[in-house]
Amino acid sequence: MKNFTLLFIALVCILNAHSQDNLSNKSLKIKLPIPSFNKINDVHEIEIPIVKKETVISPRFDIKSEYWDTTVYNPYKDYVIAYPFKIEFEDSLYASPINKAKVITSRYGWRRGRPHKGIDIDLVTGDSVVSMLDGIVRFARYSRGHGRTVVVRHYNGLETTYAHLSHIAVKANDSVVKGQYLGKGGNTGNSRGSHLHLVTSFKGENIHPEYLFDFSEDNKIRSGELWVTRKWTRARYHNSRRPSKLALFKSEEEARKSLIKQTKVYIVRRGDTLSRISKRNNITIASICKTNAIRRNSTLRIGQKLVLEL
Repeated sequence: MKNFTLLFIALVCILNAHSQDNLSNKSLKIKLPIPSFNKINDVHEIEIPIVKKETVISPRFDIKSEYWDTTVYNPYKDYVIAYPFKIEFEDSLYASPINKAKVITSRYGWRRGRPHKGIDIDLVTGDSVVSMLDGIVRFARYSRGHGRTVVVRHYNGLETTYAHLSHIAVKANDSVVKGQYLGKGGNTGNSRGSHLHLVTSFKGENIHPEYLFDFSEDNKIRSGELWVTRKWTRARYHNSRRPSKLALFKSEEEARKSLIKQTKVYIVRRGDTLSRISKRNNITIASICKTNAIRRNSTLRIGQKLVLEL
């Protein structure tokens, strides 16, 4: 019994040493003495196959295969996307685009009579700006309105835009990793003070950044799978001065159910105007007029009932 124990330990040691030294061999041959009562009579050779375990890495989608243009801010102008569409994330966290607390000074939504298609994050000119996720730089140059701009396309097809930079530290076709330095924040382009204008888009459709990312100190991605409807790509449905009420769609079924318009009846009160009703209910004046067959200059009566499609 003692001989068997010693032989087993020796076998384990030999196998371990040999497998580390040469994993490319197809088999391992070992000669073992066969004990017979109190003496060793014969030697038996055994062959043990060695299988090398290879790490299989799934190839990432070739994000440069379609609509890859390093000279145009939005190469998807002629592309028509089908709703709802899905965005998937491999990570649960993103890298904060700035290296300090994120203070949002203007949100995605209607602002001063125009759509604000991103969020503004406060910074001081010269502050470092980094990539939120792994990807490849698609655009790194001056863009009208946005000033010095970097656009990174990520491996799920999402693009993040970093605008109003004072300095660009990368060039088109550079591969970047999450948290990698892209440039310095600033005030270039159409800007009213130093800040980072951050845009998130998918195949040319701007998406409300806060639908995808939690901009608290936790730096969390909302979900590994998100379905995007028109509500989250149209700034007119949101107000740039306040956070939007989130309703995350984590399946296609949830997203499609939300496409059914919900209606409510609004009773006009003293002092109401179409503009006030529009802002209060987060709906456009054009939508109110179309649903109720009235004009923008129509006189509203106290007690009048308006159908609102939300």
